[in-house]
Amino acid sequence: MPEANEPLRRARERVESPNASGESLTRQELAELVNAWIYENTGATNVAEIDANYIGKLEQGKIRWPQDEQRRAALRVVLGVATDSELGLRRPRREPPREMGVNRQTFLRTVGAGAAAVGSARVIDMFAFSEPTPVPSVVGASEVAEVRAIAQTFGTWDARYGGGFVREAVMAQLRFAVQLLNVRCSERTRGELLSAVGYLGHVTGFMAFDAYAHDDARRMFRFALSCAEEVGDWHLRAKILSSMARQSIWCGDPDSGLTFAEMALVRSDRLTGTEQAMLHTARARALGKLRRSQDTVMAVGNADDAYARAEPANDPPWMAYYDGAQHAGDTGHALWELAIQGRFVTDAATRLETAVRQHGEAAARSRAISQTKLASLIMVTGDPLEAATLGGGALEAATPLKSHRAADDLRALSGYASAHRDLGEVTALRGRIEAAVATV
Repeated sequence: MPEANEPLRRARERVESPNASGESLTRQELAELVNAWIYENTGATNVAEIDANYIGKLEQGKIRWPQDEQRRAALRVVLGVATDSELGLRRPRREPPREMGVNRQTFLRTVGAGAAAVGSARVIDMFAFSEPTPVPSVVGASEVAEVRAIAQTFGTWDARYGGGFVREAVMAQLRFAVQLLNVRCSERTRGELLSAVGYLGHVTGFMAFDAYAHDDARRMFRFALSCAEEVGDWHLRAKILSSMARQSIWCGDPDSGLTFAEMALVRSDRLTGTEQAMLHTARARALGKLRRSQDTVMAVGNADDAYARAEPANDPPWMAYYDGAQHAGDTGHALWELAIQGRFVTDAATRLETAVRQHGEAAARSRAISQTKLASLIMVTGDPLEAATLGGGALEAATPLKSHRAADDLRALSGYASAHRDLGEVTALRGRIEAAVATV
């Protein structure tokens, strides 16, 4: 007879019914909430709806592991937990139990027989957590500081190398940090914890954005924004909305990008000069995509004025990236949308050149993207041989990155270069780009 899943039943009974005040959530209500979450958050139409009978089988242990990840995600969200194991959900064993003795030759064939063996599902399962990191019973200043440090570390890594390689690692850190929100702490500590977890959620979201995991990014950004708004952290709110604007613009929805940027500029008097500059550049980039030339130029001017008032000592830690090079690059990107059509070419090129020249190694991704944009602009409006040289430098800068955005900009450069395919240098550059981005 299967063992009952008591953690799942207790988790359900801890949640209040939406239909009967003071009563626990029923199995049918849980099923309806799970179905609604899947539809609202994923739009999935290929996931069959569940009912009270299905929930009953989960609680009775007849089903130990829902195969559909969306169902498991919905159960975690509705029941307010961070991991499947908290709901008593266990992936079925792939292998039957083995004897205690280990055959040396079998072990070597399994683990040491080369890359194919090391990458096998059986070996990867060896690294699953059997003893998850315990959640503390009380959260204090040290835990808050650790979450902030983790966010800053991963944010630095993301800017230097791109988000593709360590995205799973930062997601694991976020899952743990979210559990801290349910732990006892002082009112002041809870506010600081919400800001720290929101900061980490933003870093996680931006890494997902850079890796083109756009749905993941949107969920993380929404979660981070809810943390910032719950605690009234206007600085974190501004940063998250800025990133949401950038993602929307990148995904071909500049109208939404403009909305997010303007939402963040509400009560801009509460923000630093640097933050205001960041938001005005996001607004300018949206306006540039919308081909609103005069508004774009005015927004760039507002960004310049705000940055002239910047006092880095007053900025929150996540704004350290926004220096003169970043400002030049972001405003150059905004004007690029007009320059590629033959307007404000010199201003856009000068700003992008400044960004490429002044960005340090810590901002390797920003430098590579600005250099690629500059090469594309020169390829269209100037000397294609000069553009090929710039493009070669951009390719070298982008090659070590794990960034889908940087790779797509290189593809765009190759597309612009096709108009000059009769030039050997340009043809060579296109071949190098094609080889470099083939696996990205």
